Amino acid sequence: MAIADLLHEHSELTHSMESIEAVVDPAAMKAKITELEEQVAAPDLWDDADHAREVTSKLSHLQADLDRVEGLRSRLDDVEVLLELAEEESDAESEAEAAREIESLRKALDALEVRTLLSGEFDERDALVTIRAEAGGVDAADFAAMLQRMYLRWSERHGYGAEVYDTSYAEEAGIKSATFTIKAPFAYGTLSVEQGTHRLVRISPFDNQGRRQTSFAGVEVLPVVEAADHIDIPDSDIRVDVYRSSGPGGQSVNTTDSAVRITHVPTGIVVTCQNEKSQIQNKASALRVLQARLLERERQEREAAMNALKSDGGNSWGAQMRSYVLHPYQMVKDLRTDFEVGNPDAVFDGEIDGFIDAGIRWRKASETGEA
Repeated sequence: MAIADLLHEHSELTHSMESIEAVVDPAAMKAKITELEEQVAAPDLWDDADHAREVTSKLSHLQADLDRVEGLRSRLDDVEVLLELAEEESDAESEAEAAREIESLRKALDALEVRTLLSGEFDERDALVTIRAEAGGVDAADFAAMLQRMYLRWSERHGYGAEVYDTSYAEEAGIKSATFTIKAPFAYGTLSVEQGTHRLVRISPFDNQGRRQTSFAGVEVLPVVEAADHIDIPDSDIRVDVYRSSGPGGQSVNTTDSAVRITHVPTGIVVTCQNEKSQIQNKASALRVLQARLLERERQEREAAMNALKSDGGNSWGAQMRSYVLHPYQMVKDLRTDFEVGNPDAVFDGEIDGFIDAGIRWRKASETGEA
């Protein structure tokens, strides 16, 4: 690539960087980091362990985000020096190095730009994910377990925290449902585009005749409730049942009635939690899940009221959204964005950033009428 072309690309990347900085506001990030550092330094911070973990986690992630932004800015400045050297000295080695760095920077800036598209009411929050087996029998239950592992592997790859609240195992293989949180800044905004029905086509390992089977699993993504949300649930509105935790066997399965099922009588919403060792802990976790579902119900009601004023009645991006085909060919394809890859094994191992980024861009374009 000619030096003039590299200089033009560098100018475009610099413009993109400036646009990103205008949105993420590094100065505001530094001010927030200073505020969180003061909280972390407080001698009574760990009097409330949950609050302390929340504060230290926010500080860690925010510092990492700032380092990411500042690092990209520094790399852009370094490339500018390389390009000047290549142009003045006709240095082919500097020119080649600049070309490689510009390609790397373009990918990094594209990924960071996606973050600037997350501006929803709850996008900054942790994500509460529920996966349910749908049509397809044992294959659907196995598929649901594959999806749960996919998201947990994605979280692990990024260094995010995850906590499983409840897993309902199927009789033969897989799971009927699972609920877990992904703990990271913008986890909800990022993963909310994964909500909808996922479809798997493969030769069923559970069919002794080796026939092709199509199965479905549903993914629900909610924002985790925070103290400021004021989701009041009167005791008279809930019914609490306790039962013995179940699982695939082994020492980890509880032998006491510690699992909790909460039914919200006015709406009929039912949540369960059996991951913790005590009934009190499971009840607290189940209440958090219930609050998240009620918060989302309120948001949907507000959105429905707004959509009723629009001619298009709102979008339907939460419907069937992705196909995973293992036979007769290998392909994972998003049905909304047309983004696809030919390596399902990598996708099921958590390599889903391409799908997520394409989904976020598609959703933003849909909201602005550009799609």
